[in-house]
Amino acid sequence: MIRISNFPVILAVLSLLAMWLAGRIGCYIREKRMARRGPPSSDFNIALTATLTLLALIIGFSFSLAMSRYDQRRNYEEAEANAIGTEYLRVDVLPAADAAKIKSLLERYTDLRISYYRSRPGAALNQINAETAQLQDQLWRAVAVPASAPPTPVSALTIAGMNDVLNSQGYTQAAWWYRIPREAWILMVVIALYANFLMGFGAEGPRTNSLLLVLPFLVSISFLLIADIDSPRGGLIRLNPVNLIALAQSLHGH
Repeated sequence: MIRISNFPVILAVLSLLAMWLAGRIGCYIREKRMARRGPPSSDFNIALTATLTLLALIIGFSFSLAMSRYDQRRNYEEAEANAIGTEYLRVDVLPAADAAKIKSLLERYTDLRISYYRSRPGAALNQINAETAQLQDQLWRAVAVPASAPPTPVSALTIAGMNDVLNSQGYTQAAWWYRIPREAWILMVVIALYANFLMGFGAEGPRTNSLLLVLPFLVSISFLLIADIDSPRGGLIRLNPVNLIALAQSLHGH
């Protein structure tokens, strides 16, 4: 299923139009109501203030959640680079031929992980994931056979190190999958629409049209920023794998 939050700019534009329309509907209903019942009661301001406060809290919570997920992805990228670099050194305890083979595989694996971070959704990403799975299998078999014949405490370090390499990729993948839930987005949008409806319903004066654009513009910018940070591949703010790039340069230089 396509997530609209994967396209932050489109989300911001659609939310801006929808909230502005909700405000105009509120103005229209207010004009009809005043012709029959007069202006809204004093309790209206309490309802409007409560709705705006709730909207601000939800936006703040969602932004905090998006930032925590971004920090998590960044930490796992660092951990992944450290795991690969450590294993590259540990394989020196194996026979020279096996160590050279594993180091070559780790160099290819590092380049593949960098491509994973830089790829957009599509066929190229699917190909990278397939190649990653195949290379992980080759890495495990390459280190398991020499480390187990005969097994020693020193060679067991290479098994543990390769296990860390494979696990770190799984942790990274999980961090990229876990996003702000759709239910949270729906709740934010519904409350934002209702808040703009109330703004239109309570608007007065000749500058109503310009004032009704203020809240939609601010909220849509907030949605843009939250969606951009929350989307690992669809936004403008993307995680640059600086640790993996530095590691790749070091490995190829070595």
